[in-house]
Amino acid sequence: MIGKLLYIDPGTGSMLFSIIIGIAGVLIFAGHALLIRLKFFFLGGRSKDTDGSRMPVCVFSEGKRYWNIFKPVLDEFEKRGKDIYYLTASPDDPALKADYKYVHAEFIGEGNKAISKMNLIKADLVLSTTPSLDVFQWKRSKGVSCYVHIPHMPNDITTYKMFGLDFYDAVLVSGNYQKEQIRRIEKIRSIPGKEIVLTGIPYLDTMKERLDRLPHEDHSGRDKTILLAPSWGNNGILTRYGASFIESLIKTSYKVIIRPHPQSFTSEKELIDKLMAQFPESDKLKWNRDPDNFNVLNEADILISDFSGVIFDFALVFNKPVIYTEPSNDWSQYDCCWDTEELWTYKILPKIGRKLTSENFGNIGALIDDCISGSGASELAKGRDLAREQTWCNMGKGAEKTADYLIRKHGEIASKNAAVSAETKGSKGTKGSKGTEDQPPRRKSKKSLFA
Repeated sequence: MIGKLLYIDPGTGSMLFSIIIGIAGVLIFAGHALLIRLKFFFLGGRSKDTDGSRMPVCVFSEGKRYWNIFKPVLDEFEKRGKDIYYLTASPDDPALKADYKYVHAEFIGEGNKAISKMNLIKADLVLSTTPSLDVFQWKRSKGVSCYVHIPHMPNDITTYKMFGLDFYDAVLVSGNYQKEQIRRIEKIRSIPGKEIVLTGIPYLDTMKERLDRLPHEDHSGRDKTILLAPSWGNNGILTRYGASFIESLIKTSYKVIIRPHPQSFTSEKELIDKLMAQFPESDKLKWNRDPDNFNVLNEADILISDFSGVIFDFALVFNKPVIYTEPSNDWSQYDCCWDTEELWTYKILPKIGRKLTSENFGNIGALIDDCISGSGASELAKGRDLAREQTWCNMGKGAEKTADYLIRKHGEIASKNAAVSAETKGSKGTKGSKGTEDQPPRRKSKKSLFA
């Protein structure tokens, strides 16, 4: 009898376990925040804003893998002589060694430590590519006036986990369909409308500028090259099709480069080790692990990938065809499951590439031939033009437009704060550095960066 009373069915047990883990997470991060507050209190830090203590514009980067997203914007601020603060969770972030005068880079710890600090940051404006603000561990700081999201992909803005952008104040987008997606989600959830700004895609602009600077080469006589660049996980090509697909590629007349996702070497190490041993490098096959994918994308004549952002980098910038696999994703936990419209990615992929299936990969050579030089080549070229038109506004000016918005927005915040301060403190003003709307005061002490 007692055993029956104590029995918990697996579903209920899983739910209780999730609740316990959630409560533990809240307590841990609350403890981190309290420790940081106590640390700054006992070290002489102040809990109230003082002149010069707030950063004007701050960038939060989860790690060095997002350096290409932020670098064009940082370069634009440096060119204009405007202060911007770059806080990173990577101790080896390239920004920490960059030769900047107006970009102030700082490592704020890894993982939870970085998030705990960001929960207490003081800044007029925070720019980040990290979704789920105020949903999980990363909370809105009382010391921040405005949070701005910049995407790290040139396609659907609703493929973040649920509520990914709900608590941002502004989102920078590159296509009108992204704006429409956000507005539909806001309407469905009855949440306030955020500011949406069509800026462009700074990192793609930089990639295209880099490509345009290369000297023209005649590739008519060389062997054509296939780049296989899968993502990792159950939907990845190497997981789904494995050795048999690589064998099919090697049998074609093309050279083959395989570039697994970096996470595959950790999460799928056994699979990758097995495949690399089974298919060693030769004149026909190369394995690529370059940190920068630019050269290998430029070398390839066609890209084979799955539901990955690299498809759009390759098609939009290098203007070459792709072959893709349709994912079997369960979108029930993502924002797009709330949307009433089909994903833009699903609509555009058939126009820029051909779908790979288990039925046609045995004849992959013919499929590749058609994409590169067959009857499908001109059709796919038109599809790439359409994709650029729909998802890459302000081509070549993304960083400029982004900096324009951030500087203008900061000016609005600074003016509002100054008006409130004047009203509160009267005509006596405040002590210390006042700064101006165009050039805010520099930070005085690291201790005063956190609320």
